[in-house]
Amino acid sequence: MKIVFMGNPQFAVPSLRKLVESDHDILSVVTNPPKPAGRGKQLIKSPVAECAKELNLPIIETDELESEKILHTLRDLNGDVFAVVAYRILPKKVINIPLKGAINLHGSLLPKYRGAAPIQWALINGESETGLTTFIIQPKVDKGNILLQKTIKIDQNDNYGSLAEKMSHTGAELLVNTVDRFESENVEPYNQLDSNATMAPKISPALTNISWEKSAKEIHNLIRGLAPFPGARTVLDSKTLKIFKTKYIEENSTNNSGEISNIGKDSFNVQTGKGQLIVLEVQVEGKRRMNAGDFLRGVQLDIGKNLN
Repeated sequence: MKIVFMGNPQFAVPSLRKLVESDHDILSVVTNPPKPAGRGKQLIKSPVAECAKELNLPIIETDELESEKILHTLRDLNGDVFAVVAYRILPKKVINIPLKGAINLHGSLLPKYRGAAPIQWALINGESETGLTTFIIQPKVDKGNILLQKTIKIDQNDNYGSLAEKMSHTGAELLVNTVDRFESENVEPYNQLDSNATMAPKISPALTNISWEKSAKEIHNLIRGLAPFPGARTVLDSKTLKIFKTKYIEENSTNNSGEISNIGKDSFNVQTGKGQLIVLEVQVEGKRRMNAGDFLRGVQLDIGKNLN
C-alpha cells in the first residue's frame, strides 16, 4: 500500500523503519518542524525527521495541518493509508484524505489509557502489564475501532524510558502486521467499550512534585513513570532535587513523612506516609544526574532532614 507516515518522537522511529523494510511504499513523512532547544536555542529536528532524512524519504515539516497548502499537498500524495504513531490529534479534514483510512498505533490496550501519556500512567498506576493497539482513527480521541492488540509485560525494573523502548519495537511489528492485514482485508475492526475506558492525560508539571504523605510504593511508581523525563521532584535545602531511581520497603521508621530516615553508602531512605523510599539516583538543580552514592559524597545530609 501507499503510505503517508506521521510521527514525532523516538517512539515512532522503529515503526517508520519497519514500514520502509516492508513491501509497502512510504510516500512521505509528516512531522513537526524543528524546535529550539538547549541553552543556545538551536533548532532541533524531531527524531522522526532525522530518521526520514537518513532513509532519504520526502519530509513534510509542519504544525499547520489544516492549512490549505498542507491539505492540498496531502491530497496530491494520493495515499492509501495514513500511518500515525505518537503524532497529534488529526483534524477531520486530514482523517478523510487517505483512500482507505488512517491507522494509529497507541501505547496501551485500548480502551484503557486513552490520551497523550499511556505508558507513563500504566507505570504510575503500578500495572503489571500493558500493551499496544492499532485502530482506525476517528475524530474522537483514541475511540476508533480496534484492529489488532499486543500485550506487554511490565518488568519490575522498568521505567518510562525502558518500557517505551521495548514497546516501540513491538509496536513497529504490530503496525506492519496491521497494514499487511488491512491491505488484504484480513482483519475485522471491532468497537471499543467506552464503559471500560480510562484516561491517560498529558503529564502536568504539578504531577511531577512528590507528595511524601503518599505510600512509598505509590511514590516509587510515580518516579518510574517519570524517568528519565521529566523526572519526579522534591526540594532539598531550597534546591530542586529530581529522583530517577528508587526501591522501597514497607517498614516505617520513627521519622515523619518527608524526612530522611536512613543514610547508607550508596543510598538514603525517606519516610513516606507508608513505608520508606530508598533513593538510588538523583539530580540536584544545576548539576548532572548521578547515583546516590556520588550525591552523598558531595553533600551534608542528616537523618531527620526534611524534603518537601
